[in-house]
Amino acid sequence: MVLGLIFLFVGCAYFCKAKSRRIYFPHLKRLMLGSVKRNSLLLILKWLGIVLAIVALASPVVTKEYSNSKRHGRDIVLVIDSSESMIQEGFDEANLTKNKFTVVKDVASDFAVKRQNDRVGLITFADIAFVASPLTFDKKFLQQIISLQRLGVAGKKTAINDALVHAYAMLDRPNVKSKVVILLTDGIDNASEIGEDEVKSLVSKSKIKLYTIGIGGKRDFDGAYLKRLAKAGKGEFFSATNAKSLSKIYDNINHLEVSKIDDKKIVQNTYLFVYPLFFSFLSLLFFIYFRTIKGLS
Repeated sequence: MVLGLIFLFVGCAYFCKAKSRRIYFPHLKRLMLGSVKRNSLLLILKWLGIVLAIVALASPVVTKEYSNSKRHGRDIVLVIDSSESMIQEGFDEANLTKNKFTVVKDVASDFAVKRQNDRVGLITFADIAFVASPLTFDKKFLQQIISLQRLGVAGKKTAINDALVHAYAMLDRPNVKSKVVILLTDGIDNASEIGEDEVKSLVSKSKIKLYTIGIGGKRDFDGAYLKRLAKAGKGEFFSATNAKSLSKIYDNINHLEVSKIDDKKIVQNTYLFVYPLFFSFLSLLFFIYFRTIKGLS
């Protein structure tokens, strides 16, 4: 709107000729577009001063937005069965030569990458449970660790309770509010040193949320036991009969456990009117100097 004054000045220079030298500006006729003999330097200085003064009046401003994000991520431990039964093939309908363990590694790796704001750790178990990866934000490192996991390293049997105790010990950090354990197995606990009552007591007293996943046929795993564990851990139980349904389960958990992000925008305004105002004053000052001191016309 203010910049429209430039067109007003230009129009006035052509159509609003001064009729009197006595009102306010006795030399107004010389300031406006006049004789063709007028020095071009004066013309440039005059209009440069006028245009810059109008630009300064328009108060140009540069706006920058800064995002101050506070990310409240979760600590998530993936507990994956690596017992002998995970060698079974045919779980992935798209590739029947893939065994269960390979499919689980692919799905778990994909899940970990999606948790950008969270620390994710990995525990694999069979006869024994061990920490394959500590909690980390480095998802590429975690993917490499997951890909390196092999069947038979921890034995052939299934120690679900022992693995859960390891996972809960891994998450024993008071400064983290949101903690999640995701247990996946295709078998029945037959190797744990810790009993059901002990592990259920641990799970129920903790603030850590527990999700349990049974894969394979209904006879492959103890669904009732996994449900009891999930209920004690204030989480949910899922079952998957193939790779596609397993992938959907992890996607579902991903949506259930959304990381909180407080995103505050800070707006910084830098006003630039002082620069065109300064050069406008300078241009008009040179105009007066050349017009009066040098006698240019």
